[in-house]
Amino acid sequence: MSICIVLVEATHPGNIGACARAMKNMGVRELRLVNPKHFPHDQATARAAGAVDLLEGAMVVSSLEEAIRDCVYVAGASARSRSINWPSLDLRDCAARLVDESRAGKVAVVFGPEQSGLCNTDLDRCDALLSIPADPGFSSLNLAMAVQVVTYELRAAQTADTVPEYEPDAPAATAAELEHFYAHLEKVLTDTGFLDPDNPRRLMRRLRRLFIRARPDKNELNILRGILAAVEPTEPLG
Repeated sequence: MSICIVLVEATHPGNIGACARAMKNMGVRELRLVNPKHFPHDQATARAAGAVDLLEGAMVVSSLEEAIRDCVYVAGASARSRSINWPSLDLRDCAARLVDESRAGKVAVVFGPEQSGLCNTDLDRCDALLSIPADPGFSSLNLAMAVQVVTYELRAAQTADTVPEYEPDAPAATAAELEHFYAHLEKVLTDTGFLDPDNPRRLMRRLRRLFIRARPDKNELNILRGILAAVEPTEPLG
């Protein structure tokens, strides 16, 4: 399964080990850690209980952007309500989507810090928000429990007979390629005066949502970059 689990700023090393064990139970073997507070750590090793190889092979990076730069589809796990709507999927539908997208390249499920969850800036880098249905009176799951539930659904979805909606003409764009596009888009919008940096009005966040729904492939992204280059203001000749 071409999927990785990304833990952002995990605070307790035991939770990292327990997540590794949950992953290995369900055949998910790639763990990526963004700024873990304590890692490596004896408590992580002890809680891994047979999944120490996942800890030893874990990618440790300083930013979510770096953790998902080679991914073509990213789902962020969150139980918090948001002031702006993100594309949202229930867990079962999201698992099926992740398995489908993994045919085109690496996919990821991102989990935030134990106490606060993913921030909006992190969710900006996700293609969808997934939630685990739980009792409204007590909906908070331990990090390792959440990883276990998600990886179980991924394993179940992998065995289902799912068919892609269409065959793309080109490989899917990676998260890194999309970030370069968003930076280029923001620069052009600012240079043309369409975007006021002092009063952005969430414009870039809404445009990210638009392109996430569109899911441009590499060729389509190159076309969009070409359009931006064509309309980009040029410095007058001296």
